[in-house]
Amino acid sequence: MFTRFVVALSLVSSIVATPLAARRDVSQDIAVRQDFTPVSLSGWGGFSSLDGFDNFNGIDNFDGSNSAQVVVVQEQQLVCQTVQVEVIQQQLVILQEFAKQIITQQICEVEVQTIVLEQFSSGIGSFGSDLLRQSGRQVGFDQNISNMISKIVNDDGSINSSDFGFIGLDVGNNTVVPQGSNWNDETSPAKVQEALAAAQAAAKGKSE
Repeated sequence: MFTRFVVALSLVSSIVATPLAARRDVSQDIAVRQDFTPVSLSGWGGFSSLDGFDNFNGIDNFDGSNSAQVVVVQEQQLVCQTVQVEVIQQQLVILQEFAKQIITQQICEVEVQTIVLEQFSSGIGSFGSDLLRQSGRQVGFDQNISNMISKIVNDDGSINSSDFGFIGLDVGNNTVVPQGSNWNDETSPAKVQEALAAAQAAAKGKSE
């Protein structure tokens, strides 16, 4: 299952893409957040494993949600296709458990594990704002970064701990936006809020 998932994502790399202009000015976003005070986590708590932490996304960009986004136009447009939800759940839980392995196997300090997990979780949360069309960002993914999934694991199944040659600020520079969703500017804002409320109720064990 995981192999097929990797192959499917890797196929995207064969599509020729041309960058467009960035859709969002990060400096303007930061200016709007006048009450925002950047907090540095580089070397936090005296942990050497956190040295340079802020260099990845920037001190004012903890989860990467304020990075610039550049949408690319493809010769072969990517269109979303309906896949059985159980398969989607399987794929995502594989990534979830692998994220746990990365954090627990490669970080020994629980304080650093906590900070790294929060950064990861917050990044996923910001994508939720994209899906709800609340962030001003396009709903897509960086194809250059996602294609690296095949490099995370070595041939022997161990985690590849090599430097992959990018930083968080690079994420979004090659954004692909799949077409074909059922989004409707008039009705979808309310519908996605209903879906969110239902999911949150399920998470809390309450019926609406």
